[in-house]
Amino acid sequence: MELLTLTIDGREVSVPKGTTVLEACRMNNIPIPTLCHAPELTSSGACRLCVVQIEGMRNLPPSCVTQAAQGMKVETQNPKVRNARKMILELLVASHPLDCMTCQKMGNCSLAQYAYEYGVKGKLFIGEKRCLPIDDTNPYILRDLNKCILCGKCVATCEAVSERNVIGFANRGFQTKVSTFMDTDLKDSACVYCNRCVAICPVGALVDKTMIGKGRDWELTTEEVTCTFCDSGCKFNINSKNGKVIGVTAKSAANGRPLCLKGRIGSDFRYNAERKDNPFLNKDGEFIQVTWSEFLGLGNIVEKINSLA
Repeated sequence: MELLTLTIDGREVSVPKGTTVLEACRMNNIPIPTLCHAPELTSSGACRLCVVQIEGMRNLPPSCVTQAAQGMKVETQNPKVRNARKMILELLVASHPLDCMTCQKMGNCSLAQYAYEYGVKGKLFIGEKRCLPIDDTNPYILRDLNKCILCGKCVATCEAVSERNVIGFANRGFQTKVSTFMDTDLKDSACVYCNRCVAICPVGALVDKTMIGKGRDWELTTEEVTCTFCDSGCKFNINSKNGKVIGVTAKSAANGRPLCLKGRIGSDFRYNAERKDNPFLNKDGEFIQVTWSEFLGLGNIVEKINSLA
């Protein structure tokens, strides 16, 4: 493997050829803020928050789409870079609702995290704010496009699913938004509610409705499990609060099979008051409750073993 040597913040590092500047920084525990980048997706350089200063370059390039080169000298935290990032955040916050205290994403919102880090309060620019209707028409995803920062991650992860492409960008300028085909409600689109878009959204524009009001991010414990509803073996995270499961989230926002609706909402079965301890079999058109051994066909196996003994 061919290695490149570059200098980041006065520190000499070596990375594989083909590595981006952002990846080089993260390989060496050098923090770079990003809103549109996800390792599972193709970098778009949309949010520009990951800008850095590179010796010999006039502008500040986004590190997520800039290839590392031999002998490159990178500055990630000098005043020019930090001021540029702060201005980008000021522009984002200028048209973003500041209802953080009641937002379900509180504690896990990348925009709030970076605004705090860079001292952005949303008072520098005063102007028009979006006033789009909230899509609350389906039982699984709450869409508040007024909080959308147009990072494009939800669009990219939906495109990564074969034969999906449910959402995309519509309109231009200040009117740009993420929309379904013909701007219908999500319930009237081809969406199957795999919630990959929810898992990758960095702000509160997309929220899992089944988890609203049940707990903040820092109150939850997360456990990775494999779904057993079918033989696909999808992986997802079980989120629990005080020992009780309150919902599931997709393990990966881009790679592999998307989590189906059955896998996502099946965790509620354990708390269903009508849940039965024993399974049912269809006998002559009627579902009859039977023992597990009969359901699994173990009774016939035992009889055959006994007959051979």
